[in-house]
Amino acid sequence: MAVTNSIRAVQIKKPTRSFSVGRWGGRALLWLFLLITALLIVFPVVVTFLGSFMSNMEITKGGKIFPSSWHFENYKEAWVQANFARFTWNSLFLSGATTIGVLIVASMAAYVVDRLKFPGKAIYVAIQASTMFISIGAVVIRPQFELMVKLHLNTNLWGVVLILISGHAYIFFILLSFLKGISRELDEAARIDGCSNSGIFWRIILPLMRPGLGVGALFTFCGAWNEYLRPLVFTMTNPDLQTLTVGLSYLRYGASAAVQTHYMMAGACLSILPLLLVYMIANRQFMQMTAGSLKG
Repeated sequence: MAVTNSIRAVQIKKPTRSFSVGRWGGRALLWLFLLITALLIVFPVVVTFLGSFMSNMEITKGGKIFPSSWHFENYKEAWVQANFARFTWNSLFLSGATTIGVLIVASMAAYVVDRLKFPGKAIYVAIQASTMFISIGAVVIRPQFELMVKLHLNTNLWGVVLILISGHAYIFFILLSFLKGISRELDEAARIDGCSNSGIFWRIILPLMRPGLGVGALFTFCGAWNEYLRPLVFTMTNPDLQTLTVGLSYLRYGASAAVQTHYMMAGACLSILPLLLVYMIANRQFMQMTAGSLKG
């Protein structure tokens, strides 16, 4: 009996050992794939950062990754030539106003669709989904501009803010899926205490949506910050309102019509800093969970 039991134990352990080897092999391939992908993504950023300290001639010649001499004055010249102080403020205003507007509109819409019943809810969700398949690129610039002319918002950034807020369908579905994970018992308990729908939303639901709002804020801010065509069109008559992405184009050519690649790289590195700051702030919300909101 002892020999039989030992044989059975060996037979049982063999599949476990092979499964363990296969599992670790799969993890190794996954980590290798992620490492290669990360290197491909980070490499252009590293090259741009190192190139921002090179001279224009050294970049033109190529063949080097590290600069032979570090030209820190490239950042100073890029800051002055591109009027970074003014354009950065305009970009912060555009991105901040768009982010706040999108989060308010999308969170309210997601709460109403998930928690309340009203006629035409399925049609509204279908319309929201259909807008995700409609391009809001250069094709619709003219009708959008004509609409803002009628609203007298064609000479400032508020017109661009309203257009970007209207394209909130992606954030709407992110928050809608997040809301489905919040227990409805919280709503019922609040109604028993005499809380209205608006009170439930602002006092209970919205604080619990912080992780989802953090993700939505990050995506919205980055999208608005990188917006180029609309700020260019809406600020042609008022260059002082142009954003940083538009202002970077002023670094392309110098006074002698020579390409200033070193200044463009320095300006690109400066323009990335606010995005990194926003990511670090929003990243704190990614790991928060709604588990534990209900006790007992």
